Amino acid sequence: GEGIVRGDYSFWAELPNYSSHCEPVLLGAEEPFLLMFTSGTTGPSKALSVPLKAIVAFQGYMRDAVDLRPEDAFWNVADPGWAYGIYFGVTGPLSMGHPITFYDGPFTLESTCRVINKYSITNLTGSPTAYRLLIAGGEQFARSIKGKLRIVSSAGEPLNPEVIRWFADNLGVTIHDHYGQTELGMVLCNHHGLAHPVHVGSAGFASPGHRIVVLDDNHQELPAGHPGILAIDREQSPMCWFAGYDGVKTKAFVGKYYLSGDTVELNPDGSISFVGRSDDVITTSGYRVGPFDVESALVEHPAVVEAAVVGKPCPERTELVKAFVVISEQYRATPELAEELRLHVRQRLAAHAYPREIEFVSDLPKTPSGKLQRFILRNQEIAKAQAAVA
Repeated sequence: GEGIVRGDYSFWAELPNYSSHCEPVLLGAEEPFLLMFTSGTTGPSKALSVPLKAIVAFQGYMRDAVDLRPEDAFWNVADPGWAYGIYFGVTGPLSMGHPITFYDGPFTLESTCRVINKYSITNLTGSPTAYRLLIAGGEQFARSIKGKLRIVSSAGEPLNPEVIRWFADNLGVTIHDHYGQTELGMVLCNHHGLAHPVHVGSAGFASPGHRIVVLDDNHQELPAGHPGILAIDREQSPMCWFAGYDGVKTKAFVGKYYLSGDTVELNPDGSISFVGRSDDVITTSGYRVGPFDVESALVEHPAVVEAAVVGKPCPERTELVKAFVVISEQYRATPELAEELRLHVRQRLAAHAYPREIEFVSDLPKTPSGKLQRFILRNQEIAKAQAAVA
């Protein structure tokens, strides 16, 4: 082609000016085919190119983790503006010759049930945020689609145990948690298409073609039972395609490792459990608390639709655990409900992990793809603490 032309153009008006004939060019595995930006959950997003060889890894995920079969009617609910949507709602299935489903409209309980029923969807994938909103619809959702889905997958954030239980009890379907990044595709999964033990709360096992390790602060590999940074051993991960950000130096590469910035823990059987984004982990009275565990405990309470947990600066404890909670319409935001939620979490988690402060809010800050932006809430609390000192 003529290369990139700068300026404002109308695509359809420009199209007739170009010839419909072109000579196909054979491209190498390293040639870029997508230009992506990271999601910006913890700060400014960065640009990266996705090479053609990534399609092989995308297919591996569709086959092993999503267990996409020729007879499946597949729907990835994720927006194609999000990496998970473009990688695994468009590129992965199409590269396998599999038709894809798109719904252009706001995400609602009604529209989701309508599409699943209209197109006889059997294999569904999306984000925990989407599934929590569906569960809030309770019996209506269950009645409408029970028996329709063969399997369900989840990505974007860790999957709350409550969601896993609800899908099993009310829909009789297995929902599995999958972990990845814009930079990696999906690399740590409870695979629908492979046999392995599945523990509630575990992100699963490394996807074939990836060696995943847990590193300490000195970038040494840690044994089971010690939280550390999730890293990819690039020398032993032939499916890992990420080569760095476009035009930006990164601290993510240390020797042979790519550091994900996520805190995880290796389990004795080789599976890996998610603790949280390193930036999100709360240090309170000398303990490290992952916000996800506290959020999951809160979501188990019938009043709670969604929750976000952050560390609030505190002179005595370094940070105290603060929860921002969205409640369902049947409940009222009262001090009594806040106390009930505190006790509810305290009974389920260690005594130091329950939220000492609960703030009821109408919604939570999220990226366009529905991921929690805890850093916005955390920065709010830091600003308030600084203002109080001043």
